[in-house]
Amino acid sequence: MTAPDDDSVLAGVGPRLRALRQRRDQTLTGLSAATGISVSTLSRLESGGRKPTLELLLPIARAHGVALDELVGAPRVGDPRVRADPVEMHGMTMWPLSSQPGGLQAYKLVVRPGTGRGEPDQKTHEGYDWLYVLSGRLRLVLAEHDLVLGRGEAAEFDTRTPHWFGSADDRPVELLALFSKQGERLHLRARPKGSG
Repeated sequence: MTAPDDDSVLAGVGPRLRALRQRRDQTLTGLSAATGISVSTLSRLESGGRKPTLELLLPIARAHGVALDELVGAPRVGDPRVRADPVEMHGMTMWPLSSQPGGLQAYKLVVRPGTGRGEPDQKTHEGYDWLYVLSGRLRLVLAEHDLVLGRGEAAEFDTRTPHWFGSADDRPVELLALFSKQGERLHLRARPKGSG
């Protein structure tokens, strides 16, 4: 595998800056106030009209609370560990455990207490999910089925089925989730202990 050249690394900085700012629901004006960099300069950085420099990237990294490597997208050489930052959404914290786009995606999730109260807002989308509860109790609603999964229990389902999940009580739930956008079922094979 060849390392990307400097031009391709720098070309990816603008879209990465825009995506990071938008994920944090921050405006260019708000980022300008936090960094002291003009709105027009920030806009040109994001569109690729301005070449990123250390003097511009350092205050942006500081304002977002991320490492400079995350802004630049510097390749990690010789280290196979996945180092993804957690993402907060819909009452849960998600840690991506796989780094390749597309295909099977793995996540560790911690669902906050109280997310299972009220009427669930079921969603559908293309794909297939597999959930394994590490601790706590998970409420899983699949169409008309309302289930509670405890530690060590797993569920798998086609995500075109209306679904929703949250904490079943006043404690957090920790789980592993595997998701395939292609909609492939996950086949797990285990051999009983002591069998040939």
